[in-house]
Formats: sequence, C-alpha cells, structure tokens
Amino acid sequence: MNHDIRHFHTAFLRRVSAGVLASLLLVTASQPVTGAEADTGSAIGLKLMGEGFSAPSVLVSIPDGSGRLLVADQAGVIYLIDRDGKKSEQPFLDLRQKLCPLGKGMEERGLLGLALHPQFKSTRKFFVVYSAPLRTNAPPKWDHAERLSEFQVPSIDSSTANPASERVILEIDEPDWNHNSGRIAFGPDGYLYWTIGDGGAPNDVGDPARGRGHPPEGNAQNLQTLLGKVLRLDVDSGAPYGIPRDNPYADGKKGRPEIFAYGLRNPWGISFDRGGKHDLIVADVGQDRWEEINIIMNGGNYGWRLREGFDGFDPLNPRSAPTNAVRVGADGKPFVDPVFVYKTLRGRGTAPDSYGVTITGGYVYRGKAFPSLVGKYVFADWSRSMAIPDGTLLVATIPSPGSGGARWTARPLALKDFPEGRIKAFIWALGEDEVGELYVLTNGANSVSATRGKVFKLVPQ
Repeated sequence: MNHDIRHFHTAFLRRVSAGVLASLLLVTASQPVTGAEADTGSAIGLKLMGEGFSAPSVLVSIPDGSGRLLVADQAGVIYLIDRDGKKSEQPFLDLRQKLCPLGKGMEERGLLGLALHPQFKSTRKFFVVYSAPLRTNAPPKWDHAERLSEFQVPSIDSSTANPASERVILEIDEPDWNHNSGRIAFGPDGYLYWTIGDGGAPNDVGDPARGRGHPPEGNAQNLQTLLGKVLRLDVDSGAPYGIPRDNPYADGKKGRPEIFAYGLRNPWGISFDRGGKHDLIVADVGQDRWEEINIIMNGGNYGWRLREGFDGFDPLNPRSAPTNAVRVGADGKPFVDPVFVYKTLRGRGTAPDSYGVTITGGYVYRGKAFPSLVGKYVFADWSRSMAIPDGTLLVATIPSPGSGGARWTARPLALKDFPEGRIKAFIWALGEDEVGELYVLTNGANSVSATRGKVFKLVPQ
C-alpha cells in the first residue's frame, strides 16, 4: 500500500485502536449524555486567535504580562503570537531540519512538547521534545529517537530563540512511529515531568515485521525501559540532568531512576492544577474499550497492559475484559485507579453514547472569565471520526475533598454556536495562558502537512 494509505491504516489500528467513537459516560452511569444535558454555565464562545498552522500541538504563555504566546506546531516550528493573535515575522524556533522524516498522512511524530523554565525571566531557558532521526546505536529496524533538549533566548523580550543554544538532555529510542506522547510540564517542585508512550504497536505487543520493540510483559510494565512512563528530571543539576531523591527508583536498583510513575499507553495530555492540591493530571488514550484520566502519584502503576480503564486487559482478546483480571503489579502493589473513564466504541458505528476516537487532555480551569468553570477540568475528545473533523469539548466536575473517593463526572461543554461541544475540527490540544484562561488548538485535516490548524480562545459571550 502507498505511504498515505499505510499511515491511515496503521493510525486506525494503533493509535485509535486507542478507541474509535468514544462515549463520554459517567463512570457510574450507563445512560448517554445528550446535548440537552451539556454544561450550560456562563455563555462561552470561541475567539479565533491565529490560523495557518499545520498542527498546533502546544501553547504556553510568556510570563511577562505582555499576553504573548508561544505555539508549537507539530510540523516542527514554534511561533510567537501577540495578545491579538498576530504572528512574529519569523519563527521563534524552527526545528524542521532536526526532525526525522514525517509522513503526509496521520502522524504522531514531530514537535511534541514545549515548556518554559519556572524561572524563565532570569534563566531564559525553555525545553522541547521532538522526534529526531534514529540513533546509530539504536536497535535495528526501530523508527526514531524522542529527544528532550534545552534552548535559550537572548533576552526575555526576544522574538526569536537561539537555535545554536541547544543542549540535548535525554534521548529515548522509539520502536515505532506512534504512541510517543512527548508532553512535558514543570511541577510546583521545579522538576520537569515528561510523559512517554508505550512505543507503538497494538496492545503493547511487538510486531516482528517492524522489529519487535516490546518485551514479553510489555514496555509499560517493564521498569528497565522509559517507554510507557511518566519521568521526573532535575534539569537544573547533573550532567546532563539530575534525579530527584524521592523518585521511586532513584537508586536504580529496581527500575530506571528517571521513572516517576508507569503503566501508561499513550498519554495525550499533561497538566498541573495551578490551584487546589496542584495535582498532576494525565489523559491516557486507550486501546479498544476505554479512555481514561489519571491523577499521577509518585511510584503509581496505572495498569497498562494488564488493565484498561477499570477492567483487566488481555492483549490476545483486547475487546473483552478477562474474568480473571490481574489487580496488582509484579511488585504486589494494587494499580492506581483512574479518576474518570469513558467508553471507546471502536468499529461500532455512531452509537448515541459515543463522543469520539481518542481523549485529548486539558486543564483545571483557574481563570476569571468563567466563574462556573473554576475548579473543573476542561478537556476534549479529538474527533468522532478518523476522516471527518468533529471534535468535542468536555468539562469534568472534580468531587470536593472529603467526598470519600467519589469519581469525576463529565458533560459536553456547551458553546454559543456549538451547544453539544462539537466544534467541527480535530482537537489537537488545549492550552493555558499566564492568567489561567484556556485555548483550543485545532486542525481541519488529519495530518501535519496541511495549513488548516487554528488556535481559539474560550471567551465570554
């Protein structure tokens, strides 16, 4: 089959075997959520802030009160836009020559992560994750390397970064082109958190035709690989980085010292709540049955490939939960439950209780424009279709402390022109600015080679 068809076919089987036509069900309910039940709160609209991107994947705010934003395009370019959405004349940073070759169809490689140093005003440092060419010492037939690098800007008000300032911090060999994740964020502890997917291929099982790349137990449960993990690094010490003392395997005896948590498939969003308990929230794309949201704990095992959602998982029969499901990891400790799951109805048409093909992570809202949303988690599903742009914005209610472990509930986020939250675009990511207001990053095409990407801001109507 030709290149484009191969990408579409493998994407359908591998990423969105992550789940086609997901339904946003309340975990404790079985009835579909309809548009009439959507969160109605304050009237919310979408304001176009920028367009002409390929696939905008990350948005961060420059913390200087100027309202300037950095938008990372998965195609390999970071753009600087002002508070009115005007792009700077030249890219803030162009990494296209450093990327591995990207396909013209659906693509999960490229520029994947962007985070500013917590003291960006004084250090002028920022960090990116991108898909670099396969290293010469990588296993044969593997696909590429996922690279974390540090860059600097000449001054806080610079409109361009210094491309020659790159300091490569860590590279991870990837067996396949998908399930890369590559999201990064600094925590309130000042450490850098980095999510890594399980390496691609369905069910965390290696494909001999593509060079394997998965141990018998799967990458996500193997503590000797960084695939399928949340990493935590001290990028301000060590050469090229340090290990926080309370990382669960900091001594390197039972697992890689970089690991903070494990058992994840394809984390498609990472954020820290800037209020409350400052929870680290990760949205993980499922295989064939469930999408999930997790609060990440130090040393937590989130179950993949032994579990999907709250159910056990059998890689030989991925659409049916095994009756003898494993409930603990190899160390005997129980898995950490998701705080929210919803069904993935891959290959079952347009069921009324289905919202889309794969979860897109978001943020706990801490802005001022929408009082009714404060303390709620705003996120999305990428689309109801692989071929037709039809993403859905969603909002989850987080139970109050002392609620006895109650799970989250969620509904579509009603918008002025889209009462069911469906915005007729692929929702690539969400973003958050300096004051806690939220942005929606979309693409009108299922690729990183077109120029149909747009950035919207949630605004009162």
